[in-house]
Amino acid sequence: MEQHIFIITGAEFGMLAIIFGAFGAHALKKVLNDDQLKSFETGVKYQMYHAIVLLILGFNPEFSSTAMYWCFSLGIVLFSFSIYGLILSDAKGKKLKFLGPITPMGGLLFVAGWALLIFQAL
Repeated sequence: MEQHIFIITGAEFGMLAIIFGAFGAHALKKVLNDDQLKSFETGVKYQMYHAIVLLILGFNPEFSSTAMYWCFSLGIVLFSFSIYGLILSDAKGKKLKFLGPITPMGGLLFVAGWALLIFQAL
């Protein structure tokens, strides 16, 4: 996989993490309770952490692989975006419960991506 794809994807997810974080800190602060806001912030943090990992991998091709790219990218979508959906739908009074089982699948993809990084480094 071409390294610029890692960099572009990481930058896009990083940019969205900043936007979502600002949205959560300002617009959602009045709508969400403390627990909901904390969960939303967790989604933003994990999105940013893994966006940074994608950027680092983009600049270090000897440590990256296509499988890592997909684990981290899909992990962000499944983990962070399912949290956003759960929290926002709960705040509207119509919690999208089907998103609940999706969040841990994203977490497992994060773990797989990190494991692949360890194996690649060895």
